[in-house]
Amino acid sequence: MRNVVWLVGGYAAVSALALGAVAVFRHDPTMVTDAVWVRATIVAAGSLLTLLFAVRAARGDRRMLRRLRIVTAAMLVAVVVIIALPGSFPHWFKLEQGICGLLLLAVVVQINRRPAVRS
Repeated sequence: MRNVVWLVGGYAAVSALALGAVAVFRHDPTMVTDAVWVRATIVAAGSLLTLLFAVRAARGDRRMLRRLRIVTAAMLVAVVVIIALPGSFPHWFKLEQGICGLLLLAVVVQINRRPAVRS
């Protein structure tokens, strides 16, 4: 589970950096739209909550493991939808979401493998 905590920590860090970039480039409408503001804020907040779930699951809390499984799978689906939507988000944001998606995919795979989670 240590790897899961690190992966979710990386997801939270990338999400926080994206929110920082949104704040820095807020006056450039080609880089930051209202949809980017909303999505970046939701992802950053959700990533911190997901990190809390991961830390508590790593300490043995089974309810947090269940929540982590649900949240990471849902966020992974949301990332795929964001990337697939044509023209809704700038390319840099879709790239950031792709990085988040890869981190979440690794988490989903690891926490749904039975032997690895039991230990």
